[in-house]
Amino acid sequence: MPTEQSPAQSPPRRTGRRLVVPAILILAVAIVGGGVAWSVHRGPGTPAGDPLVPVQTTTVVRTDLATTVSLTGTLGYGRAEPVKGGRSGTVTWLPAAGATVTRGKQLYRIDDQPVPLFYGGLPLYRDLAEPGTVGRDVRIIATNLKALGYEIGYQPVPGEKVVRPAKAGPATPASGQKSTSGQQKSTSGQKSASGPGETATGQQRAGSEPGQPASAQAASGQPASGQAAAGQGASGQEAAGQGAAAPTPAAGGTAATPARVVVRKGEGVLTGSLMRAIKRWQQDVELPVTGRIAVGDVVVLPGAVRVDAVTALRGDDAETPLLTVTPTAKVITVQATVTEAGTVHRGDRVTVTLPGDKTVDGTVSAVGTTVAQDDAAGPTSEPKRAVTVTVDEDLTGTDAADVRVDLAGETRPDVLAVPVGALVALSEGGYALQRADDDRFVAVATGMFAKGMVEVSGDGITEDLKVVTTS
Repeated sequence: MPTEQSPAQSPPRRTGRRLVVPAILILAVAIVGGGVAWSVHRGPGTPAGDPLVPVQTTTVVRTDLATTVSLTGTLGYGRAEPVKGGRSGTVTWLPAAGATVTRGKQLYRIDDQPVPLFYGGLPLYRDLAEPGTVGRDVRIIATNLKALGYEIGYQPVPGEKVVRPAKAGPATPASGQKSTSGQQKSTSGQKSASGPGETATGQQRAGSEPGQPASAQAASGQPASGQAAAGQGASGQEAAGQGAAAPTPAAGGTAATPARVVVRKGEGVLTGSLMRAIKRWQQDVELPVTGRIAVGDVVVLPGAVRVDAVTALRGDDAETPLLTVTPTAKVITVQATVTEAGTVHRGDRVTVTLPGDKTVDGTVSAVGTTVAQDDAAGPTSEPKRAVTVTVDEDLTGTDAADVRVDLAGETRPDVLAVPVGALVALSEGGYALQRADDDRFVAVATGMFAKGMVEVSGDGITEDLKVVTTS
């Protein structure tokens, strides 16, 4: 007999099918509806998955590119140079360290007499006492006295001839030599005329002075050689007919013949007016008034100095090192390798970064020629040369500091360049630029990289061309 089933005992699978289908339909409708809403929110025409990327452009420029070499330097007053007294005596006064001494001021005292500072590039190596002395040391004296306000008179110009009196050696008359014809030749080859004899050993006619140009001394009939005019005897010879013996140099003696000297460039002449200026200066600085300057009476240095250290004591012998001095201007000293120094020249412009990242412009004022090993860096370190840099600004308040000096290296003038960010690396190798007008890629050859710029060249690459860049 068939068995009847109640509705509560229906198969679970059927019931499950009826529930699953509506659920699937509901989920599908929800997904489609959400997608439509998201699409409407983004707006039409924007592909999904392609976010907007801002595009920056730049232009190809024509400029000069230069690499930069950064070196570490030291700010200070430069290398200290020793100074010692130039003559014997006792040191009686010394300046304090840090003092500044300028032209004409005493740098130290010997035997309680001041030794002033003169500017120049040549130390005094001889006493300047003989009128008509010619030389570069005389020029230093003349230039400094003039700069101090003293009237030094006329100084002969280069190429001009001057007469320098010469001292005669001992001479004795030779027996038996007398005038026989009324005119007798002197030992210098000049004839003497009748009349009272007068020597010509460097004597000047009235109104002339030592060191005067030969052309001026030859005026009014006076010979340029400094010998007496007609009517005067030569070298002590007497007039004809008086029977005087002709003088001859003694053994080892020399004839009293004035020397004619040509003034060269950079030389001065110890004229009478210059010697008078020396006397006025000596009186003003309380030195013995002699009109002459001996070795050690002044100290000659390139310019004003700052006393770096005092190395002697009062009472010491003056012919020893007394102190060390530096220039008064602050400079930066860079120790560069031989290779680095070889690319640096005097007058090159540099950029100096000071403590606190302040930058100032500077100029290379000197490149050392001496190659020295840095002992602190060890025996394997590369030899270096000193490069001196002067800055354009006043650095008052900073006496010593470590700084960075940026020197220009290799230079590429008048080249096309773009920011490095404009380069696009190609999969096949090399680089390209993307044109901003049509998005085409143009292959380029690169050159120097410097300060964020790169040199480029290639077909279609011209000045002012707009390209895409990332920065």
